[in-house]
Amino acid sequence: MAETFLDSSELVLNMGPQHPSTHGVLRVVLRLDGEKVMGTECIIGYLHRGVEKIAENRTYQMFAPYVDRMDYVAAVSNGLGYCLAVEKLLNVEAPPRAQTVRVALTELNRIASHLIWLGTHALDIGAITPLFYTMREREEILNIFEKYCGARLTTHAFRIGGLQYELYDGFEQDVSAFCDMFPARIDEYEELLSGNRIWVDRLTNIGVLNAAQCKQYGVTGPLLRAAGVRWDLRKAQPYSGYENYDFEIPIRENGDTYDRYIVRMQEMRQSVRILRQAIKRIEPGPIMAKVPKVIKPPVGEAYVSIEAPKGELGYYIVSDGSTQPYRVRVRPPSFVNLQALEPMAKGALVADIVAIIGTIDIVLGEVDR
Repeated sequence: MAETFLDSSELVLNMGPQHPSTHGVLRVVLRLDGEKVMGTECIIGYLHRGVEKIAENRTYQMFAPYVDRMDYVAAVSNGLGYCLAVEKLLNVEAPPRAQTVRVALTELNRIASHLIWLGTHALDIGAITPLFYTMREREEILNIFEKYCGARLTTHAFRIGGLQYELYDGFEQDVSAFCDMFPARIDEYEELLSGNRIWVDRLTNIGVLNAAQCKQYGVTGPLLRAAGVRWDLRKAQPYSGYENYDFEIPIRENGDTYDRYIVRMQEMRQSVRILRQAIKRIEPGPIMAKVPKVIKPPVGEAYVSIEAPKGELGYYIVSDGSTQPYRVRVRPPSFVNLQALEPMAKGALVADIVAIIGTIDIVLGEVDR
């Protein structure tokens, strides 16, 4: 029997909400037996802004910039999912040129999101150099976003029915130059980390989540694929013309923190592969479908989900025929994936919790909304 202290054999410890390793204002209540984690409880809501309720008091187009503020390191993906959901209600489809540009911008955003994940995840575990490396490449992507629409972080790139702006002169050349430069930079990251003894020891067999547990908790994205499940909505339920692109779905078998790292590294390489195809497919033509100036979808409901950098991002919208949505419900990957912290953390050490929270890749703006 464990020795008791103050009539308790367990120590309850608050981790956060100010803790820098929790990637935002997350509070985790840990039940500890010494250094060993016996249980966890996530306390969220410190960043709640009522985004879904705000939607009921805004027109469809007025609400569009709000979604950029949820997962603020993947704002382009947020906007794509929302526009696709409203377009489904309206029964319209973006023109081919707009769809190709959407794919290009979304894949650039996927790389930018994975880069900030890699840099901060490495920093959590004590590796400082990768953060400077990843921010260097992310800056190149943000420069493209800034040239396109003036924004770097909360990038409002799309309109319901197509694109917000026409491409600037030299867009294809800038993306092509990035694609030529970036694979060698991924090699640098892997040279720094993949065989590093400390990195491997800190990640291997930590936060294991098998395929059955992933399905039980509704976990999607790199966490699911690292457990051996080949599920990617770009292949399973293609949107924006993804069925016309040639790319692979990286998977691993162990479902541990190291495998999730490898999956995300390979995903960045696949995004470059998609980008090379996209810039060759951009054809002349309109960037907006025929959408009325005052958007009033018919009475009905629609659900559309996309493969965001962190997993399945879904929008469920109910229309009552007015200019404002009757209800909007977001299915955010960060929020759903965070449920899996408990089985991943049980039996780990306190130091491992930092690595596990980092490997889930949460953004609290998306968790709390």
